[in-house]
Order: sequence, then structure tokens, then C-alpha cells
Amino acid sequence: MSNNRRQFIQQVTGLAGIALMPSAFYSCSPKLENGNNPNAANVKNSFFEISLAQWSLHRTLRSKKIDNLDFPVVTKKEFGISAVEYVNTFFKDKAKDTAYLNELLKRCSDHGVKNHLIMCDGEGNLGELDSTKRMQAIDNHKKWVEAAKHLGCSSIRVNAYGLGSAEDVQKAAIDGLGLLGEYAAKEKINVIVENHGGYSSDGFWLSTVMKNVGKKNVGTLPDFNNFCLIRDSKNKCIEEYDKYKGTYEMMAYAKAVSAKSMDFDAEGNCIETDYKRMLKIVKDSGFKGYIGIEYEGDRIGEYEGILKTKALLERLRPTII
Repeated sequence: MSNNRRQFIQQVTGLAGIALMPSAFYSCSPKLENGNNPNAANVKNSFFEISLAQWSLHRTLRSKKIDNLDFPVVTKKEFGISAVEYVNTFFKDKAKDTAYLNELLKRCSDHGVKNHLIMCDGEGNLGELDSTKRMQAIDNHKKWVEAAKHLGCSSIRVNAYGLGSAEDVQKAAIDGLGLLGEYAAKEKINVIVENHGGYSSDGFWLSTVMKNVGKKNVGTLPDFNNFCLIRDSKNKCIEEYDKYKGTYEMMAYAKAVSAKSMDFDAEGNCIETDYKRMLKIVKDSGFKGYIGIEYEGDRIGEYEGILKTKALLERLRPTII
């Protein structure tokens, strides 16, 4: 861990010393180089490289225009991106299918694509107050730890949901994440939590969970725009955590970053998020690794949204100092 990374963690957590924090993080940093990129020098010297989150293409996948096996190839050919982030729901029954995983690996290898992480949903909540349900959720995630290892990923993304008071869910999440983290550590896989609704979208709450878990392979996946705390019956956000404050708090434990985008102005800037401000927060934390594009808007198509997000990241990358 670099000195500025240590200093950032101390500043965020308010700890007097680093001794209470894990001494190191499992590396998930990419080799920041791309021989086919005309801006290779800028990429090599940057603090991040770009990956693509599969959810950016969820409409295309659900319409069966492409399937999960196509995703790495489409990512490389259509967008010029060489690292991918899967969503388990697009190959839910394949976690233990060795032949399927090998075919996915072959397609990645054939096209020079790196498998970065798997986002896991629908496997239970690690913040469940009921210990039996929490243990079941832990067991449900183990197959994805093993699939991530098979595919050469660094991490799985999990959810820290739970129903109860903030304090009770926090205690349950610390237990659930800690136990799953112990299992994943044996496979050298990170367990990372996204701000993904409820208490997990409170940056201070989630960073406190991380501090108390205290495991080097358990961390966060800050999403630039997932800070809604409460939604109404029509799924409209009625209470939101400050996204810049939340990202700052989560970056102390970040092993990946999600560049969420919804819409763009005429100059190609993200309307709902100040990307330059966000990228400065990311860089100042000492982070080095992948920033994953996760386009989720509906005004323009998925392909265009991905390309606009990529262009914005590439334009801003050399300006963040």
C-alpha cells in the first residue's frame, strides 16, 4: 500500500494509526498499457484503465441480440475495451459449468480481454439479521468465488442488504462479509460491496462496515451515482446521500470503481455527475486500477452511451493531476 493510500485511509477513518487497518490489499490493478491504443503513453502513466460493466448492455442481452459468451468479444470489437465486468444473472446456472467457463475463457483469450470481476445478485443478502439466511447467502456466493477464480477475475461484487436498524444490519453485514471474505481469501479473490441501495448507499455506514471487517480482501466498489437511500412506491428516489462525499468515504477501501452514466450534454459531459470532480477524488485516494463504464440511461442507445462514457473518461484522464 502506497504512503498516500495509507494517509487517505487514516484521514477518512479518523484512526490514529494504520495498525487497525489491514496491512495490504490483494492487487487488482491492471497493467496500464495498451499497444493498440494511440494514446498508450497516457494510459500507461494514468491511475486507471477502463473496463466495461455488463449491465451497460442489459437491454441488448435481455433481447437475446447477444448472450453472455458474446460479451467479451463485443466489448473488444465494438468499444475497444480490454477488460470486462460480468453480471451473474446473465449466466446464473453456469457458475459450476466448467465447459462453459472454459469457452468463455477461450473467447477472452482469443480477443485479448481480461476478466475483471463478477457482480453477484440474487444469491441472498450478507446483511440479513437472521443468521440462518445470512449463512445461506454466504454459501450461495461461494460458487461465484470459485467461478471468479476459474475465469481469472480479481473480485466478486456482493450486496450488504438487510432489513432492520442501521446498527443491526451493520453488525450482520460485518459478520457476513467477514465470513465470506475468509473463504474468498483462500482463493485469492476480493469480496467488494457496491453502494447499491438502502444502507449500503450511505458512504459512512459502508466505510464503517469495511473498517470493522478489517480484511485485506474485503472492500468497496464505489458507483458514481448509486447513492439513493430511500425510494417511494414508484421507485423514485426521495432521499439521496451526497455522491461526492460518499465516493470519498468509500475510496479508502476501493478495489474497483464504477463510472455510472445516465445522460450527456451537447459537449459530451455527464449531466448528473461531475466526472472531473469524481475522478479527482478517485486519484487523490491513491487508487490504481480499473474504472468500469456502467451506462444506464435510456435517452440514447446502450452502444452510444458506452462510447460517450468512454470518450469522457479518456478526455478527462490526462487532465486529472
